[in-house]
Amino acid sequence: MPDAEQLPEGWEKRTSRSTGLSYYLNVYTKESQWDQPTEPAKKTGGGSGGGGSGGGAGDSPDEVQCLHLLVKHKGSRRPSSWREENITRTKEEAQLLLEVYRNKIVQQEATFDELARSYSDCSSAKRGGDLGKFGRGQMQPPFEKAAFALNVGQLSGIVDTDSGLHIILRKS
Repeated sequence: MPDAEQLPEGWEKRTSRSTGLSYYLNVYTKESQWDQPTEPAKKTGGGSGGGGSGGGAGDSPDEVQCLHLLVKHKGSRRPSSWREENITRTKEEAQLLLEVYRNKIVQQEATFDELARSYSDCSSAKRGGDLGKFGRGQMQPPFEKAAFALNVGQLSGIVDTDSGLHIILRKS
């Protein structure tokens, strides 16, 4: 009996190198999630429905409020933070750290707030990673794209920007 489960279109099952756990990758947006998908993968963050009238009001908000946890690496735009004067970890090491933090959140072993306060390389750490509300054009494009693609309460996969690697939790 084959153990390859039938996944909706646009999803691939992968195995995390750091934890050995399975996760699911949206092949279009490259976003990942721990929960097995039940619907075909979205090709973009926004609602890309076909035809009809009404312009999709409510599909994509003008502003979102997000928490994030940033792990910088030596290739980051500014490889230093309130935690470390000189960040020397590789991008791969940063990714492994974030996978562990994300897993702790998903497994409810720690809250996003706790991990961000302890481990985020952003000054927002003291606010539990809270960036407040922001609109389009205020964040780096990969971060913005991921943040606006999330539903309220949803946790992103790992997002790569010039600042480093992030996980994002949408609050509103």
